[in-house]
Amino acid sequence: MHISKIAMISSILITANAAAQEKKIQRSDLPPAVERTVSAAQNPEVTIRGFSQENEKGQTYYEAETTVNGHSKDLLMDAHGAIVEVEEQVDFDSLQPRVKDGLQAKAGTAKILKVESITKKNKLVAYEAVVQTRGKKKEVQVDPDGNPLDHEE
Repeated sequence: MHISKIAMISSILITANAAAQEKKIQRSDLPPAVERTVSAAQNPEVTIRGFSQENEKGQTYYEAETTVNGHSKDLLMDAHGAIVEVEEQVDFDSLQPRVKDGLQAKAGTAKILKVESITKKNKLVAYEAVVQTRGKKKEVQVDPDGNPLDHEE
């Protein structure tokens, strides 16, 4: 089998496995500690779009997908309600030039559709862009200074 076909099949299997690990849930399915965190985060500017539960490395996490003042902001919480990651949409034009250049370099000829900051433990760890080429979407990431990452966040 040709190497590119093997890589494509592997990518599909990994994507299918990742999707199988995440499932949409109702707010009523959230553990009480997670519900308290979600309630504390709510205000008139926040619209909740949905919830999901995901398993990663034997741990269960809950994601609240929200919109805040017209942009997406997703909160990933552990089962105790602690926020472990925040992905928040940012305007590409508001980024530092080196971050824009880094994302564009990773995107190549693909069109950048959306950019999010990724924050873990209250620290900005990466920027992630959703890019599209020939109708296919993928994500690319750079560190807060626009440099390539050793590993995806």
